[in-house]
Amino acid sequence: MVWNDIETTSRDDLRQLQDKRLQDVVTRVYENVPFYADRLKEAGITPGDVTGVADLPAIPTTTKEDLRDHYPDGLFAVPDEQLRCIHASSGTTGKPKVVGYTRGDLDTWREVMARSLVAAGVTEDQTVQNAYGYGLFTGGLGVHHGCDELRATVVPIGGGQTHRQLEFLQDLGSETLTCTPSYALYLAERAEERGIDLKDLPLSTVVFGAEPCTDPMREAIEERLGVTGVDIYGLSEVIGPGVAIECAEAQDGLHVWEDQFYPEIIDPETEEVLPDGEEGELVLTTLTKEGMPVLRYRTGDMTTLYRDSCECGRTTVRMDNVTGRTDDLLVVRGVNLYPSEIEATILDIEGVEPQYRIDLHRAAELDEIEITVEQAADYDGDPEDLRDRVRKRLDSRLAFSPDDVRVVEPGGIERQETGKVKRVFDHRQ
Repeated sequence: MVWNDIETTSRDDLRQLQDKRLQDVVTRVYENVPFYADRLKEAGITPGDVTGVADLPAIPTTTKEDLRDHYPDGLFAVPDEQLRCIHASSGTTGKPKVVGYTRGDLDTWREVMARSLVAAGVTEDQTVQNAYGYGLFTGGLGVHHGCDELRATVVPIGGGQTHRQLEFLQDLGSETLTCTPSYALYLAERAEERGIDLKDLPLSTVVFGAEPCTDPMREAIEERLGVTGVDIYGLSEVIGPGVAIECAEAQDGLHVWEDQFYPEIIDPETEEVLPDGEEGELVLTTLTKEGMPVLRYRTGDMTTLYRDSCECGRTTVRMDNVTGRTDDLLVVRGVNLYPSEIEATILDIEGVEPQYRIDLHRAAELDEIEITVEQAADYDGDPEDLRDRVRKRLDSRLAFSPDDVRVVEPGGIERQETGKVKRVFDHRQ
């Protein structure tokens, strides 16, 4: 089942729509956003030069630094009186990225989120327990808007309140839970402590996002909660959640709603556009946004695009699960390393919980890396044997050997009840 027929339209018809919408958005930002007018003029581009998405590589990219440099509203394309909502990033690494929404933008957001929920298997007669945070963060309200559009019942519980989360899953019989993947696992652990078997509840789907999720972590979520795990993708600068999502039928890549958000993959160093099947940085162009359109926005997320057919019948391009972020890249002894590489290796080892911690130190001008993993609760073997297996696997998969590998008791790695879990602690500065 699809929510909008555009999800199954032909590639030729979709390209015609994309070309027309790109022409419109380039004209709009050229006339209303001085930043983009200057960028396009510097590149020798006028709106008439852009005939379709094939011309996108000639347009300069937009970065998060551009948004921060023009804080708070320098990239808005409409006057304040046309805005109906404002969201913002956390701003943990500087000024927050502020995004304005018109009535039309909110309608678009509701629609793509309804599409996403339907792709995940949610129906209007279901109850969705929404454990994403509400407020400036787009996660909670994005899901809420989608549930309202779909006419599904939403429980707006927000993040945290784990005792109440479990109580409501039991008492209200929610069929779908929306949260980060790390919180889904945290919820499963707390349920086990309380003697609650989540597999006995009506809960059948977890829609997780807001942080990368490897296949082993997904498998752990599905096994512990007895659900189908569906990955959703989005970012505030583009619209929020609802840019792309997996379909429940295939769980094989995230369908990008490319009638609204045109994706490219570039080499993060050279900005060269890469062909389908090659991993690089995801770049997105909003095709219909009114309040704050973005042209070729560098998301910082590393992934791959592919266009082979999907068993669900949708014809949109799909993106792989995000494998890491360009700004998460660790350089250890001159070797490039993404935390997701360590995670994928660790979570593929029997006897280890889907929890880990990376500590980076510098001793005598040399980088040192310490990796801590957590022994599974049902592991009854020798912890030293487990440690040796973890070290051997890391040695064989990574480009260097960790300086130290620690195995701690179940629950020995600090949990966070809300938000995204911090995995990397860089003590080198």
